[in-house]
Amino acid sequence: MNDPNGLVYHNGKYHLFYQYYPDGIVWGPMHWGHAESTDLLHWKQLPVALYPDTLGWIFSGSAVIDKHNTAGFGKNAMIAIYTYHNDDIWKAGKKNTESQALAYSLDEGKTWTKYKANPVLNNSGEQDFRDPKVFWHQGTSKWIMALAVGDKIKLFSSQNLKEWQEESVFKPTEKNTELGVWECPDLFSMKTDSGETKWIMIINHGDKGPNGGSCTRYFIGDFDGKTFTQTQNAKWLDHGTDYYAAVTFSNVPNDKKIVLGWMSNWQYATKVPTEVWRSAMTLPRELELIKDKNGYYLNQKMVSQLAAVTKPIFSKANVATPFEKKEIDLSQSEVRFDFSQPTDAMITLSNTKGELFTITIAGNIVVTDRSHSGQTAFHESFAAKPQVMSVEDRITSVQLVLDKSSVEILLNGGKYSMTNLCFPTEAYSEIKIITKDSIALSNFTVNAISRIW
Repeated sequence: MNDPNGLVYHNGKYHLFYQYYPDGIVWGPMHWGHAESTDLLHWKQLPVALYPDTLGWIFSGSAVIDKHNTAGFGKNAMIAIYTYHNDDIWKAGKKNTESQALAYSLDEGKTWTKYKANPVLNNSGEQDFRDPKVFWHQGTSKWIMALAVGDKIKLFSSQNLKEWQEESVFKPTEKNTELGVWECPDLFSMKTDSGETKWIMIINHGDKGPNGGSCTRYFIGDFDGKTFTQTQNAKWLDHGTDYYAAVTFSNVPNDKKIVLGWMSNWQYATKVPTEVWRSAMTLPRELELIKDKNGYYLNQKMVSQLAAVTKPIFSKANVATPFEKKEIDLSQSEVRFDFSQPTDAMITLSNTKGELFTITIAGNIVVTDRSHSGQTAFHESFAAKPQVMSVEDRITSVQLVLDKSSVEILLNGGKYSMTNLCFPTEAYSEIKIITKDSIALSNFTVNAISRIW
């Protein structure tokens, strides 16, 4: 599996569709897999939603709830807007390989009917014409589609999801646009605590991320129903190598913005040393729009439901550094603590075989190193170099969420994020924290996270 698709909330359930090849653990003709959840953590696997057909494979897209029956499929129909990819045309060297199409469900995503007049938006001959993210714009009473087209984002509008009109083109003001294929855009508004509204454009890029390969960045700006205008420089949503195709759920109560990413990287996604399955999603994170002295940024917090599956196995109000805790199962765990004062530090997760994953904090630089984390030889780029993140302020809080083959890192309450895969051959069972100055780590907690399957 790869990209999350059609993320939508409906009648008390979160629906996760995703790029899926059911016949193997390498990439192949894409389908839309389907899972649903009431809490974003425990997922029920459902039958494949969309299969390839004569128009092509089923690439990425989004889903909406048509509350006003604008498309005529039925009130509150769940409608998927997705990309057809015609591989035969692509292999023939022609550019018009991709188009946008509709399918609808009247039973909460259990069964689907493809629109008989597909495709609804034909390729005009441009290479890479994909991944529609659609939302209802209240101001213009129209559906808006953000579509990745080459090295830009095109915005289209429609009153019925079937007939689309191009409104504008967005290309960032920064010169750094040579970031591989552009994919999986998202466009939505958010309010700050003070009530100020800004628009966020998320764009996922196939190459040349901050630490190599696939990456996700976002732009802050304004949107008038036709044109998105960037108002500050782009920021990375995550600085790790394993956070891609990130988009938000539609139709969430109270207009919450919950983002989900694919936890891998196209440099080595088909080579990672797993059996039976290949690839996973990140934990869902709730976004907050924060304004500080440097402008606006998206803060990420693990969804509050995570607390329901955690149980403390070690907790102290204060521990002195250097700190070491051995013989503790970190394979499915959450580690949290605060620095009593900013300081340089090294955090090491290790096991009895000497395999280790390190996080180094030095001034305004954070570095992760997985070169000795376990299995790394499956691809030359996986552990070729440490991963580096520059931060605007000193690190004061750390949250690590570990699964058997991943470490999701949120720093300073979610202002900074790094997501990494790692493949230890036995569970990490020791955490060590060394600081430049001898200080206290406050609110130090290690939680076990229960299985969700």
